[in-house]
Amino acid sequence: MRGSLFLKIYLTLLASLVVVALAAATLVWLSRGEDDRGWMARRDAFIAAMLPADADIEETRLVLARLGAALEADITVFAPDGDVVASVGNPVAFPAPGERENIRSGDDRRILSARLPDGRVVVARLGDSAFGPPRARPLLWLALIAAAIGVVAWPVVRRLTGRLERLRRGVETWGDGNLALRVPVEGKDEVAAVAASFNQAARRVEELIIAHRSLLANASHELRSPLARLRMASELHEVAPSEERRHEITRNLAELDGLVEEILLASRLDHVEEIDLGDEVDLLALAAEEGARQGIEVSGDPATVRGDALLLARLVRNLMQNALRHGEPPVHAEIRRDGEGVEIVVRDHGPGIAEAERERVFEPFYRPSGRGEHAGGWGLGLALVRQIARHHGASVRQETPADGGARFVVTFPSTRASMPHRS
Repeated sequence: MRGSLFLKIYLTLLASLVVVALAAATLVWLSRGEDDRGWMARRDAFIAAMLPADADIEETRLVLARLGAALEADITVFAPDGDVVASVGNPVAFPAPGERENIRSGDDRRILSARLPDGRVVVARLGDSAFGPPRARPLLWLALIAAAIGVVAWPVVRRLTGRLERLRRGVETWGDGNLALRVPVEGKDEVAAVAASFNQAARRVEELIIAHRSLLANASHELRSPLARLRMASELHEVAPSEERRHEITRNLAELDGLVEEILLASRLDHVEEIDLGDEVDLLALAAEEGARQGIEVSGDPATVRGDALLLARLVRNLMQNALRHGEPPVHAEIRRDGEGVEIVVRDHGPGIAEAERERVFEPFYRPSGRGEHAGGWGLGLALVRQIARHHGASVRQETPADGGARFVVTFPSTRASMPHRS
């Protein structure tokens, strides 16, 4: 894979095994030297006890015979000058000066030699089965263990890096424009967590892009009507200026300005995770101010919520304008308590909203079936209401009263609202 991550991980593992093997071999070698020195000291003391200097020749030969039979060995005792004192089995050569233990060339049997305190030298040629099979070389065993671990580690490391490789290819394919692509989530480790996080982020990005494409398409469609009216009114005003046509131009410009402002606000709310909710906002005062502008009666009790004052004013204004545009008078707004929370309620007495369209009216630029082009759609008003509510931890729903009309309710939880009591 790119950057040879597989080789890096695998070679790092093998290098670690080599370091461990060398360290273990060093410890084994040092401990073996200590053991050998201890064994030779005990061996020499044992032989000296078995062959005391004051023992006669017959007693020495008897001891050698017993040792030779027990060890299956050829044993010879030499005087300090190299003369043979006693022996059992085949003759053994006098050892070279300083030689203590070695394997002679061409001979597969071990030669042991020991110098006694009185100067005598005991040399034994041990049989093949005297001490069992030859001692295995620790470096060889460590090398075999490291090789076995390396073989076993190969598929494990390959599987891990293979998952990373598939994840990389998936990310690159998604980055090339295949936004519907999702990478497989394999296992339950950190790599799987990264894949799951990527899928979640990819899904969110895809939803945002689809929403923005839909918003752009709908916005361009909605902009055509006021632009066409504005063009016609401008051309007519040039031919025959009148106050009525001037007002038409102004109204269409205001509609365009409001639509562009809503589009920008919707886009901004889509791109921010959190907004500053540091203002203490009196909902009754805010609703009364907006109601006075729209000519709508407002009632209820004072209630304060934490949030963005400008966004909350936009929420109330959009609810009122929606009721005036799509409903019928009388339109009424109310601030009321709902348990520990607070509700903003805007009610009209129009034809109401069909059950199947209660949620769809919150979609940007939704146009109900059978609604003509001249009547227009729902625009971005209610979509912005829902976005603003969600950023304040609130919810919005549409209800149909028993006596007709439509009622929109925004509910703020108790953590966002407080209701002062009147004296």
